[in-house]
Amino acid sequence: MAERTHVLVIVQNLPVPLDRRVWLECLALRDAGYDVSVICPKGPGDPARQVIDGIHVYKYRPAPQASGVLGYAVEFGYSWLRTAKLSRTAWRRQPFDALQACNPPDTYWALARYWKRRGVRFVFDQHDLNPELFLSRFGEPEGRSGKLQLAGLRWLERQTYATADHVISTNESYRRIAIERGERDPRDVTVVRSGPDTTVMRPVHPSAPAGPGARHSLVYLGIMGPQDGVDMVLEVMDELVHRRGRTDVEATLLGFGDCLADLQRQCHDLGLDDVVTFTGRAGPAAIAEHLSAASVGLCPDRKTPLNDVSTMNKTMEYMAHALPSVSFDLTETRVSGGDSCLYVPSGDVQAFADAVERLLDDPELRVDLARRAWRRVSLALDWKPQSTAYVGVYDRLLRRTRDEAATTAAPRYVDMSREAEVREFVLARGPQAPDHAAAV
Repeated sequence: MAERTHVLVIVQNLPVPLDRRVWLECLALRDAGYDVSVICPKGPGDPARQVIDGIHVYKYRPAPQASGVLGYAVEFGYSWLRTAKLSRTAWRRQPFDALQACNPPDTYWALARYWKRRGVRFVFDQHDLNPELFLSRFGEPEGRSGKLQLAGLRWLERQTYATADHVISTNESYRRIAIERGERDPRDVTVVRSGPDTTVMRPVHPSAPAGPGARHSLVYLGIMGPQDGVDMVLEVMDELVHRRGRTDVEATLLGFGDCLADLQRQCHDLGLDDVVTFTGRAGPAAIAEHLSAASVGLCPDRKTPLNDVSTMNKTMEYMAHALPSVSFDLTETRVSGGDSCLYVPSGDVQAFADAVERLLDDPELRVDLARRAWRRVSLALDWKPQSTAYVGVYDRLLRRTRDEAATTAAPRYVDMSREAEVREFVLARGPQAPDHAAAV
């Protein structure tokens, strides 16, 4: 009996299954009949090798937390070498037909070129735009060192684009960049949004009802890096508690990252220790409980070259838990959130606090936005249609030629809450009268 088609997935940023997008991709491939292996860093207490839900996972001890150019170079070099070694281990167990690299960083094109000499196809799953990440953190460089770093990031990105047999983008903004800046054929770039699997990610009833005197819970979920704006959450809490005198609000911050220690110091300096809780790394059950119990979800990502075109997973996870949210006004966040979020100008603490108060003081508005959020995420953003597009990439690369298989694309659901879209959809069915066609 012939061996099944085998895909090896590389991710350096997070371990699986903690990296929700990567894990959903692995499960989608498994369910479509592929054998799947993953190479990633270890999480706390993780073994070096394990089989999770039928997926072989190879893990290495992560590099020490880096800072500065030299530190990041050491981290990336170490991770690359460990990954390269484990890729040979995975090959010895079962040769793989495709290699998928999930950035950041954009360094695995060199490993892909090695394996491509053995007939392996390379798929680039682009989670971040690293040149934009640099610009968002440091601004346009003026000195020679900064210019060289930015040029290096752009070169690495170009090499990755050029090496890939197919590019997967998380949204249309990323796809446009892959086509224009990466000079890729549009047929070789597929959008696979990081939609939640709403069969398992959905609101849950709290384990215990809120008692008398309970506070409204504001929640932040995600990485805590320089570009994530979590410091703005603390400024908003300072505004609500100390300047506006609200005693009915608290905040829970779920996640970890480079800025966690700095944020904890800022929280203490602002006198918010009694009303702000840092949970650190949180698993799916804890996330579901916190998001289901919260009153408002917080999206404090400032408008930067990276954030404006990036899909924020936290936004869709709030929506999957029917949680109203407040966000700074970003292009791709509006694409995700639609009319289920309140948007305020980037960096405006007062406006953000106003929007939070508006939700806290208007329960009917919270109910309305919760309904809209769930409807939108379950109809337009759910992982199921995204998984169809994702698996289709491998079906075309490894099983069928482009001529034999029509391009697989995620269905674009009709937004029944938009009158103009409903009208266009209904009038587009079947033959159209000339006046209808003109109206559409």
